[in-house]
Amino acid sequence: MNPLIITCAITGAEITREKQPHLPVTPQEQAVAAEEAIQAGASVIHLHVREDDGRPTQRVDRFRESIDAIRARCPRAVIQVSTGGAVGESIENRAKPLELKPEMASLNLGTMNFGEDVFYNHPKDIVALASRMRQLGVLPELEIYEAGMLESAFRLLKQGVLREPLHFQFVLGVPGGMSGDPRNLMHLVSLLPSNQFHWGVAGIGRYQLPLAVQAMVMGGHVRVGFEDNIFYHRGEVAQSNAQLVARISRIAKELGREVATPEKTREILKIG
Repeated sequence: MNPLIITCAITGAEITREKQPHLPVTPQEQAVAAEEAIQAGASVIHLHVREDDGRPTQRVDRFRESIDAIRARCPRAVIQVSTGGAVGESIENRAKPLELKPEMASLNLGTMNFGEDVFYNHPKDIVALASRMRQLGVLPELEIYEAGMLESAFRLLKQGVLREPLHFQFVLGVPGGMSGDPRNLMHLVSLLPSNQFHWGVAGIGRYQLPLAVQAMVMGGHVRVGFEDNIFYHRGEVAQSNAQLVARISRIAKELGREVATPEKTREILKIG
C-alpha cells in the first residue's frame, strides 16, 4: 500500500470568516497555514485565493503572491491551484493561474447542481483546460462528484485528452453530487479499471472524517481543510487547517499507514 498523501485545502472559495474566523485569506496568512499543514503531515496544498476583503478571485497576480509566500515558508510543498474558482466564475478566468505552471491543478469533469447554484463545466472547456495543463506540464487532479464524471474521464483518456498516470479526487457530500455514504466511495473505487490509477477522497462537512478513515483503510489518499469542513467536532470550530491534518496523520499512524512526504508524493504521482 502506497504511503498516504494528505492534501490540505486551506481556504476554498465559499467559506467566510463569519463562519470560520481562522480562515486564511491573505497570501501571508495562507503561507502560515500551509507551513503548519505541511509540518502536521500534509504534502499537497490545494489553493484558492482571495482578495484582502475575502472575495474569491482567479487573479494571476494574487495566485503568484500566495504561491511565492508559501514557497518562502515551505519550499517542499506540492502546490495545486484550483481551476474551479468560485461557482459562476468564467472559464477564461478559471484557466489563468495555469500560466504560473504549478505542479498540479484541479480539473472538474462535469456540470452539476452545487447547493443552490450550478457549477458549469462545458465539455469543450474541460478539454481546453486538460489540453492546456498537458502543454504546461501540470498534473491534473480529476475532481469527481458523481459516477458519470468518472466515465467522462475514461472517455477523455481513450481520446488522448488525458494521459496516464491519472489521479482522481472523489469529492463526496456536496448537495447535488453523490453523498458521503460509504457505499458511494466503494462504488467509485470499484469502477477504477486498474490499480495504476491513484485516488483520494474529499469528504464535505460531517463526511470528512469518516470518509478519510475509509480511504486510508482502502489504500486511497485524503483531503482535509477549511474548504471542505470548518469543524473539528460537531459544533466545535477547528482552530486551524493543521489541526485537521494532524488528526489524519495520527489516525494513519495508528492504522500503520505511512504518511507521504512531499518528495514521496512527487514520486507516487510522477510529478516532474
